[in-house]
Amino acid sequence: MTDIETLTDALLAFREERDWAQFHNAKDLAIAISIESNELLEAFLWKSAEETKQEKIEEELADIFSFALLLAHEKGLDVTSIILNKIEKKGQKTLTRR
Repeated sequence: MTDIETLTDALLAFREERDWAQFHNAKDLAIAISIESNELLEAFLWKSAEETKQEKIEEELADIFSFALLLAHEKGLDVTSIILNKIEKKGQKTLTRR
């Protein structure tokens, strides 16, 4: 089992214990990712990078990744594959621009 599968299984168990699956459709998970991303941005607002609290960054990134993994699960997506495919596509775009 990969680390991503382990994390996803832990998130699904956590969600099941709280009966939250009813709220976790693709649309609402995508909205949650956006909201949590904005909370991460807020941690940096009006501060230098040094002033931003590491704990806040960790908390918001955990929320973002958690919702992203749940969204991938709901859509039947293999996170490793889609990220590697995106890296390959970006690499091709970069090479053609040079």
